[in-house]
Amino acid sequence: MALNEAHVTLRDGTPVLIRRLLADDAALYPDFLGDVTKADLRLRFFASLREVSPVLLDRLIHYDPARAMAFIAIDEQSGKMLGVVRLHDDADGESAEFAILVRSRLKGHGVGWLLMKHMIDFAKDKKLKTVRGQVLSENATMLAMCTELGFHVANDRRDPGVKTVTLPVR
Repeated sequence: MALNEAHVTLRDGTPVLIRRLLADDAALYPDFLGDVTKADLRLRFFASLREVSPVLLDRLIHYDPARAMAFIAIDEQSGKMLGVVRLHDDADGESAEFAILVRSRLKGHGVGWLLMKHMIDFAKDKKLKTVRGQVLSENATMLAMCTELGFHVANDRRDPGVKTVTLPVR
């Protein structure tokens, strides 16, 4: 189920397609990243980035589907990429780490929520035990969403500026 495309609707009525990220989607990234603020890039990558380098973009686009998955949300009317969520399996194959990025102007519109729900469904289908992520402590919006989705939020032992969010999925 979770591997298939999902047609969903944002709170404002925008029809959205959620599907697997494909190599051809590299063409959607420049427009997408142009609508992500430097502050939001820092919240996602934990570092100040002026722009996403071609090397990083290549790493984001190309992944081994046996050990990772990425889903994108596309506005079905404009064809624009609205957000992306990634899930990378740990070496044990029982848990995985997620990361998500949404167009800055669409934060609070439900894109992140829909991508997270899709990723969680995928993790359940894959029979993972847990899904976790690292969130900067200042990222109150993301921490609130994770709490609403049932994640446990804890301080990161190695970095006081980071929270670890963990969701048992099995």
